[in-house]
Order: sequence, then structure tokens, then C-alpha cells
Amino acid sequence: MPFPFEVPFDRLDADLDTYVDAIFGALSSEFLTLPKGNGFIEYPVFEQGYEALKRTTGDFRDLSVEPVFELVHRVPVAFIVLRSMLGFTPPEWAYVATQRSGVEVPQGAARTLDRNIRMNPLAPLKLSGGVGGERLRALVIAACELLTEGSPTTERTPELIHRLDKADTRNGIESIQPMADLGVPYAMLLYERFLGRPFAGHRDSVSELVGDVLETAIEGVLTRAGISHRKTKRAERITGFDQAPDFIIPNEFNPQIVIEAKITEDDGTARDKVTRVQHLGELSTQGLKPGEPPRFEVIACIAGRGFKVRREDMKKLILSTRGKVFTLQTLARLVDCTRLGEYKTREV
Repeated sequence: MPFPFEVPFDRLDADLDTYVDAIFGALSSEFLTLPKGNGFIEYPVFEQGYEALKRTTGDFRDLSVEPVFELVHRVPVAFIVLRSMLGFTPPEWAYVATQRSGVEVPQGAARTLDRNIRMNPLAPLKLSGGVGGERLRALVIAACELLTEGSPTTERTPELIHRLDKADTRNGIESIQPMADLGVPYAMLLYERFLGRPFAGHRDSVSELVGDVLETAIEGVLTRAGISHRKTKRAERITGFDQAPDFIIPNEFNPQIVIEAKITEDDGTARDKVTRVQHLGELSTQGLKPGEPPRFEVIACIAGRGFKVRREDMKKLILSTRGKVFTLQTLARLVDCTRLGEYKTREV
């Protein structure tokens, strides 16, 4: 089965469904794997923080602030364990800490502290004094108080669920102790995972890296072929484009080819991304007379199961790029089957 980039454009419209099937066949989902990225904490390291916190608190029977605050300085990964027990994001923790202590803990500062600890989870902190120390203390105080208190009974109503109404924090310290001693029933673990989605926090933290997988692969193809190119930055302004494409060949001063790299596991998001490529196709012919060639070639490089849902969207993508739609499986053909070959200076 030929791919749309292998045939003349006038053949596409006559048998568009065949070429949609070809693209669908070359698309694979990437959702089962995630990049670890910088700041990924392996379980043995996380467990060190957990065991250190357990010892410091006497099997979670005494969440006094000073010992926990001192522990976080010595074994910073214990800070990540505290946040996991709360079930909060860094900005949420910062908000609650500010409310409770009166010490202003900016959300950006909380994110930075959390990331710095994840980057070096076992390197002792040096935040005993100054603004950083005050913010850290406010966070620890809030955590110790919340974990001791648990979910307020006054806020338990049929219409709402409190964020601390979890198996290990519902009744405060009385809930933590049996969980630490006996573990959590598997059904409850599954239920709370259902509410929170497995790997959700990590998936959010590496969302940009997931997209970078495709961009990195494209950049590798261009570099190996010695093709001059401009890789744009996120939200960068480029003259002549209301939204900058991901790659411009040879550069933004003489755009002859533009490449959009799109990856999605969601069909709704895929429709938005197809619209973005369509807009580039329209821009390439804007103001031209019928029969005149486009001012620049538009290439779409896509990945993810989201693009396999709506056939009509894929037809639009193929037509707007005049067949130049590639997947991770077909990137090896990218140079030879597009105008990129005109800019090749090295044989791959």
C-alpha cells in the first residue's frame, strides 16, 4: 500500500481512503511508555525517605514539626514523601501553607523547591535560615498539622469529598498508623488510584518531553542529511506566521519548507492539531493565483493514537499537506519524498 507522500497530488483525491489507511497503519501509540526525564525518583530512593520519616516520627505516632523539619534538611526526599501523603501538588501545598502560617509561599517557589529536591533527593538542604528556610518551615508545619488532623468531619457532605478523605489521612494520625503497620487493602489502593490516575503527576511533569520525542527524531533526520534548518521555540514570534511552525527550512527569512510535529493520544486534541496544519496549508497559498505553486511546502509529522480516530480529519491533513504526512515509522523517507532533498548536503 503506497503512502500519500509517494504519489502525485492529483492521485490522492481520487482514492483518499486508501491513503488514510496507509497512514493509520503506520501510526502507533506511545502512551504505554513515558520518559523518566530529569528529576525522576526511583523507588529505592523514595523508600529511603519514607523509612527515615517513619523512624523520625516513631512509626507516624508523633508528627512534631521540629524533628520533621530537621529530617527534611538531612534527607530531602522525605519532603517528597510528605507531599505524597498529602496528595497535593506543590502549588496546592504552597497555598495551604500560606493560609495556615501567614508566611507567603509563592507557588513558583514551591515548584522550584520540589524540583530541586527531585533533582538531588539525597543531597542535604541548606535552607535553615532566610526566606527559603521560612518557606520550607511553613510547608512542613502545614503538612504535619494536616496529616495530624485529617479530614474535617464538618466538611464531609454527600455532595463533596475532602482531599484528605483518603484511607491514610481521613482520621489524621490515627489513619496513618495502621496503614504504616499493616498496609492498605488492595481494593482501597485501586480505588484511590482510580481517583488520582496512575503516574498522573509524573505524566504531567514530562508532558513536554513526550512531544520532544518526535521533534528530536525530526531534528536527527535533518542534521544527518546536513539540511539547514531553524527549530523554533515554544510561543516564539516569527514574521509571516501567526503561530510559528516547529521547523523552518532553510530559515525564517526564506521559508521554503515548514514542518509541524504533532503527537497526541486524544482524538479531540488531534482535531485541533489538524486545524493548525490546515492553517499553514492555507497560508502557503494565500494571495496566489489558481495553478501557482505554494510559497512553501507544508509537512506534517505525527504520532499517537489520537490521529487514528477520525478519518475525515486525516483526509484534511493529507490534502492540506498535499500528501506530505509522515509518522515515526516513515521518518526515514522524509528527505527523499519531499523538497527537503533539495537542501541535502550529506548522504545518510
